[in-house]
Amino acid sequence: MQLFFYNIFLALYTFGIRVTALFNKKAKQWLAGRKNILRIAKEKLGDSKEQRIWVHCSSLGEFEQGRPLIEAIKKQYPAYKIVLTFFSPSGYEVRKDYKYADYVFYLPMDGRKTAEEFIGMVNPKLAIFVKYEFWHYYLDQLRKRDIPTVLVSAAFRPSQAFFKWHGGLFRNMLQCFTLIFVQDVESKRLLQTIGIDDNVLLSGDTRYDRVSEIAEIAKKFPLIEKFKGKDCLLIAGSTWPDDEKLLKKILPTLPDDWGLIIAPHEINRNHIEYLQNLFESHCVLYSELSTEPTGFRVLIIDNIGMLSSLYSYGEIAYIGGGFQKGGIHNVLEPAVFGLPVFFGPRYDKFIEAKALVSHQFAFPVSNVTEFNNLLQQLIHDEIHLEALQKSIRAYVSSQVGAADKIMQELSARWLR
Repeated sequence: MQLFFYNIFLALYTFGIRVTALFNKKAKQWLAGRKNILRIAKEKLGDSKEQRIWVHCSSLGEFEQGRPLIEAIKKQYPAYKIVLTFFSPSGYEVRKDYKYADYVFYLPMDGRKTAEEFIGMVNPKLAIFVKYEFWHYYLDQLRKRDIPTVLVSAAFRPSQAFFKWHGGLFRNMLQCFTLIFVQDVESKRLLQTIGIDDNVLLSGDTRYDRVSEIAEIAKKFPLIEKFKGKDCLLIAGSTWPDDEKLLKKILPTLPDDWGLIIAPHEINRNHIEYLQNLFESHCVLYSELSTEPTGFRVLIIDNIGMLSSLYSYGEIAYIGGGFQKGGIHNVLEPAVFGLPVFFGPRYDKFIEAKALVSHQFAFPVSNVTEFNNLLQQLIHDEIHLEALQKSIRAYVSSQVGAADKIMQELSARWLR
């Protein structure tokens, strides 16, 4: 019966995407990317006898978690070909030319015949799913073919369907995994409550590995150095309108030697104009920044690709998304540089954010009063701020190593 409803869900999801594609760019990309996808994959993959590893990521965030593993595999076992799939356009469109993947595809929508055909074409020696994405027919097909299937950087919560009375189908999907690497002890304990224990290993989160790699090769931006001068910077990344309204109210409370950089989640023209109107004469766009000091207090980043390195110029960070339904964006990118992190109240689904909060390295805020009170305490106590930054850097460094733990297991069991 649950499989019947699962099939209805697949049909409704596809129908909903088709309707949404009439007015939504991402939905249109989702459809266009899957047009004739099985034929295209067959042409590219051919009947080769290559040894392949299939890595599936839902979107760009999961890709960043899987990236340390992909690159470790290519470095240690260059003979293997990597087949990388994405469910979301925000992953595929950005990483379709990723140099460490030999093949990059959209994942065809789940279905009995589709899964059988796609996995038959890929014929992987090993399948790796990053964090989540549980598709019944794909997982069932991998199990039937006796293909080792690994879930990495997994995180579980009691509210998920796996742990509910109606979650039988989802529990069956978990049984398809040969090995599950979890981020934290709580996830391991939850799996034990549903009888999944022997194949669960605690590895930590590969995102710590990734942000540490990024920090080591952080880009330099001369224009940012000019804008910063001798001032301190509050850097706000991946912001949405609710976050930006909060930042507008905070701006007058910042000391004269503090500036604000905003890298919004959306950089389309309408949103950039919205930000210019919101901050009025206080702001300048990065694309219009001169090599001379500007006198502006707010810099708006109107391009993509800078943010992860941009945090290296900051003293404190604000991460957007905490007032959105989906929750906050990447809090580890600023933390790796030692920045205390502020964000909105919706962060409960994010283990790394909860860990930072528990160590008092991050601060959730619900309104401008909370934000201002906490922010002013940090700004006006330089000794405490410097000590906090040092502690945050040390903490992030201590969490690195998940990719190595996973690679050791994969090497010992399947990779040769």
